[in-house]
Amino acid sequence: MSTNYNLERALVAKVIMQDMFKVTAGESVAITADSGNDPLLMNAFAEAVYAVGGKPLLIWMPKAEKDGQAGMKDWPAEALTGALSNVDVWLECNSTILLYSDIWENAFKNNKRLRYLIIADSSVQSLLRTFTGYKVADLGEMLNKVRDMVLKCKTIRITSDNGTDVSYDIDLNYTFDIDDGDFSMPKFGTAPGYVNMVPKIESMNGTIVFDLLMNANVYGTDNRIEFVMKDSKIADVKGTPAEAEKFKEYLASFNDPNMYKISHNMFGLNPSIRKMRGEVVEDERVWGGVDFGFGHTSPMDMPPLGQVAKSHFDGIVGKVSIYLDDVQIVEDGVYTHPDLKPLAEKLIGA
Repeated sequence: MSTNYNLERALVAKVIMQDMFKVTAGESVAITADSGNDPLLMNAFAEAVYAVGGKPLLIWMPKAEKDGQAGMKDWPAEALTGALSNVDVWLECNSTILLYSDIWENAFKNNKRLRYLIIADSSVQSLLRTFTGYKVADLGEMLNKVRDMVLKCKTIRITSDNGTDVSYDIDLNYTFDIDDGDFSMPKFGTAPGYVNMVPKIESMNGTIVFDLLMNANVYGTDNRIEFVMKDSKIADVKGTPAEAEKFKEYLASFNDPNMYKISHNMFGLNPSIRKMRGEVVEDERVWGGVDFGFGHTSPMDMPPLGQVAKSHFDGIVGKVSIYLDDVQIVEDGVYTHPDLKPLAEKLIGA
């Protein structure tokens, strides 16, 4: 392994643990991982915690067959929940994710001081692009402005040259999340650079054509998968016949009608991510793109009960146009609205 690669691991670990989480002496930090993770990167995270006097707890577990609640049969749930309910920080690196499982939900229910970030099995190069190259304050200014504009609209419409044309209404009772890279306070954090909305129940209609979709082979291929959305549910899966049929089988395997329902929509706003690369955590935040999540939705995002499902999956559409009611804020992946353009140029240049 090259010295440069080890230095890159150390840089990523320092930025996340020391600059973004701001771990201090005496704090306990859980790092969860499985057989799909890079042990040297996990050790680098632990070393970055130890370097500032923190107390790292590196937890290895079996790689589950499926993500979320569907993976519960493969994890030592009681022991994990106990540990994660009593730490200050949790960095989830699992390649098959605990996110939205009972373990995850109960950790947040029991531990009100928990600062959490999920990076899944992202590569070191992807983490460098996602977590470095911008100022947290500048990114926060842009994200907050976009969120403020979303909160004032009724309907969001998203289109793309790939055939996507879908719209939904917002519900002010739900959470409108942003992440700018500041994980120093209790929160459910994901990688920086997005504004996240939970669509109003039964309001999403139209067509989504994916440039990347979890559990499907569409990124960088000639395969095509599109969802026909009706009343916020996947009414049909179309596209390349073999790939569309495989995805229908994947959905049916859960035997859970809520796996067909929209969970959330994210606007991608990470200034260091300018093109898709086939890594989900990174590509969800691609500048000028959007992410659509399906399945489980936490009660934290969709109070009071959330949307309980056996798992959760995401798909990305790059280079979109976005309309808030009749006002266009993004055109073909470029933030063009006069209130947003100067903030965007501050982050990415003219």
